[in-house]
Amino acid sequence: MLTTIIDYDSGNLHSAHKAFERMASETGNGTVCVTSDADVVAKADRIVLPGDGAFPACWEALSGHSGLLAALREAVEVKARPFLGICVGMQLMATLGREYRDTPGLDWIAGAVVPITPDDPALKVPHMGWNDLVLDAPHPVFDGISTGDHAYFVHSYHFEVADPAQRLAHVDYGGDVTAVIGTGTMLGMQFHPEKSQRAGLQMIANFLSWKP
Repeated sequence: MLTTIIDYDSGNLHSAHKAFERMASETGNGTVCVTSDADVVAKADRIVLPGDGAFPACWEALSGHSGLLAALREAVEVKARPFLGICVGMQLMATLGREYRDTPGLDWIAGAVVPITPDDPALKVPHMGWNDLVLDAPHPVFDGISTGDHAYFVHSYHFEVADPAQRLAHVDYGGDVTAVIGTGTMLGMQFHPEKSQRAGLQMIANFLSWKP
């Protein structure tokens, strides 16, 4: 089994690669590679789309790599390969991003990426650091995970889903902030599982073992 982490020049992928590689080895779930090659993505058994920075820049970078967006859509939409978006990679699953300007996304989960607006003025944006997950719906990615487990966040925008059933977990940051989304073979995590210690590594292992 091959898991590909897509490299489209949006962030340092070293820590993500190491975490996925470690958990693939520990769970006996094949190999992990970082690639910007559309042909490799097309053949992958599982796909991870990370992302750091602004939504429009990430969308333009993904769209600008020759054949990469088409290969991603074919693998996920047609072949139903298990998919995990991380941070802005999760946000790109939305219908629309509203950071700086309205930018279309993959439209895999209906909704918009909007600014975080805490109702407590003492809470700063970006939302940065550890926060407690609140699980909203059961999912195999949460095996061994409970409400109250910590995850590590760094973001100023979050995903407002149109269908509440597709929000699998949230955190409280002066109001609900979406943490995990999912539908079918697709998952997204706003936090960085590779930086979230035990809980994050458990969720990576669960994704690698998931058979939707």
